[in-house]
Amino acid sequence: PYLVFTADYVACHNPSFVNQMDLVKGLKKNGTFVLNCPWKVDELDEKLPASLKSYLAKNMINFYIIDAISIAGEVGLGNRINMVMQSVFFKLANVIPVEQAIEYLKESVTQVYGSKGEKVVQMNIQAIDRSLEALHKVAVPSEWENAKDQPLPEKDEPDFIKTIARPMARHEGDELPVSSFLGMEDGSFPMGTTKYEKRGIAVTIPEWQIDNCIQCNQCSYVCPHAVIRPFILDQGERDKAPETFLTLKGKGKGLDQYQYRIQVSPLDCTGCGNCADICPAPSKALIMKDAEQQINLQADNWEYSLNITEKSDVTPAHTLKGSQFLKPLFEFHGACPGCGETPYIKLITQLYGDRMVIANATGCSSIYGGSAPSIPYTVNAQGRGPAWGNSLFEDNAEYGYGLFLGAKAIRERIAALMEQAMDEGLDAHATEVFNTWIENMHDGEESKKAAAEVLRVLQDPTETGKKTFQEILKHKDNLIKHSQWIIGGDGWAYDIGYGGLDHVLASGDDVNVLVLDTEVYSNTGGQSSKSTPAASVSKFASGGKKTRKKDLGMMAMSYGYVYVAQIAMGADMNQTIKTFVEAEKYKGPSLIIAYSPCVNHGIKTGMGTSMAQEKKAVQAGYWHLYRYNPQLKAEGKNPFILDSKEPKTSYQDFIKGEVRYARLKSSYPGIADEMYEVSEQHAKERYENYKRMADLKP
Repeated sequence: PYLVFTADYVACHNPSFVNQMDLVKGLKKNGTFVLNCPWKVDELDEKLPASLKSYLAKNMINFYIIDAISIAGEVGLGNRINMVMQSVFFKLANVIPVEQAIEYLKESVTQVYGSKGEKVVQMNIQAIDRSLEALHKVAVPSEWENAKDQPLPEKDEPDFIKTIARPMARHEGDELPVSSFLGMEDGSFPMGTTKYEKRGIAVTIPEWQIDNCIQCNQCSYVCPHAVIRPFILDQGERDKAPETFLTLKGKGKGLDQYQYRIQVSPLDCTGCGNCADICPAPSKALIMKDAEQQINLQADNWEYSLNITEKSDVTPAHTLKGSQFLKPLFEFHGACPGCGETPYIKLITQLYGDRMVIANATGCSSIYGGSAPSIPYTVNAQGRGPAWGNSLFEDNAEYGYGLFLGAKAIRERIAALMEQAMDEGLDAHATEVFNTWIENMHDGEESKKAAAEVLRVLQDPTETGKKTFQEILKHKDNLIKHSQWIIGGDGWAYDIGYGGLDHVLASGDDVNVLVLDTEVYSNTGGQSSKSTPAASVSKFASGGKKTRKKDLGMMAMSYGYVYVAQIAMGADMNQTIKTFVEAEKYKGPSLIIAYSPCVNHGIKTGMGTSMAQEKKAVQAGYWHLYRYNPQLKAEGKNPFILDSKEPKTSYQDFIKGEVRYARLKSSYPGIADEMYEVSEQHAKERYENYKRMADLKP
């Protein structure tokens, strides 16, 4: 990526990469190669691919190994290995004398991490000292020079994966000839290609403890990457399963005739640990175990699970448990482990993905949602899935609204064509089918049923000559009502794209807006946004933001006809799905603001507790859950429902558990306590206002 074609030094920070790309391509003779791995020297012959071993031997490479993950974990840095690997670089690269380099490195630790507290500084200094002791030089065996890999069986994969995706994943995309892209001249890429990546980047992976499982499906619900899923098997599927594919008798209405299993895709898991962290079973039903071991145990089981038929009609789909038996149509993306945004998108695709159209604002959601060559949006067994397009910050709401208006015009044309066909004369059955479609054209689920009947009529061999039928068939993809979603972060919705968002909400049309609120510009480096609360430290607000967080929800509620809600999945899983269902069903604009923990927050317990952090945010009164449903006014009810309870834990203890707030104390101790008080007062005022609204008589 940096146009270095002949390197003196190459380091691999993740051992999974050894089988995914040519790590030493261009490494000079007598150069240095460092591999971070948990393997001992006597395991390397088995673990390393022959091509790598041969290059090391033929080119007399100085080969070193270090277990950076263990060092980082032991000193308290979790999986943050950057300081370990930097120390190794300065020891081996001979850029400056190593003693001098380590002295400078420790000084920089104090400067960079001093604002995070002395404990963080000391952990990083320990990592530096430990790394110098733990680095081990490997004597490369001479027999490696002639190492040859055993030929692997060819996988049944699409040509796109073999000829384009895999070379690009190996960073060899620039070497592809133009002819590789024949048939793709319009720039379109196939959907669902992330399932072929199998990155294997996790250090630990959840192992299902079958005897402890209560079959709640919460682990699947919160998984940011859609890698852990529940399956229900009929007897035939159970009989064909591998011996290691253990199951339980299903629990719950309609499930007792099936067998139940939680299955992890070990090569797609990022190892964030949220599933194990939130597991509500009295004894945890998920325990994080060594990834390599779990890959060996579970990879084949995952492959078998893909052959199990989806049984979407067994339990209600619009419930926490039932929704997780539906295939996610957003899977295995490249977002950060523990990402707070992606569980919301995944859930919507389970509920509405087969008729969903997404206008996506540039930001994190465009990076993990559409980075070539791997697209995480996929299709169901019938070949239907979300249509996804990306627009810029400033016009995404308008872009999504344009998609809605285009589909609306086409569907109105279909209705007119049906009216024309009936006027020209149709038999009783065709007339009934067309009338049923017209009556239900604005109802998502009912339009599915009606569309199926319409297609049967249109494709009747005796009627194929009708011009109106031929015209309707041209627009058959619009027979089912689209579920139009406009998705983006707070930088888009609160700031740069707010004017367009306000215009679209004011239109009164049936579009759904999801704001993934990280309270900061996440993708562009952590700049402050109008969503950033007071006292939070970020770029452009290094001394803590002085003004309060913009209340986007209240502004939207002022119209009176916009469905508005604030949600936090980890705080109330049932409120989250109830909100999505109500918003999609509402025949007007909806705005859902979803609290989304981010690596920029610096959660001190790590992103493996991002769901638990959402719960703490609500309990402390930092984030509030509510729903404003204009339909309730027509029923003589108060449209505002406050789903949050009175705060019961310390607001300031909560914010001090995140580096974005805690660093204010170390950087600006003179104003920190006052700013924390201001931030807490803002939150209290918001809650009191919401409580007043909830108590109003209709």
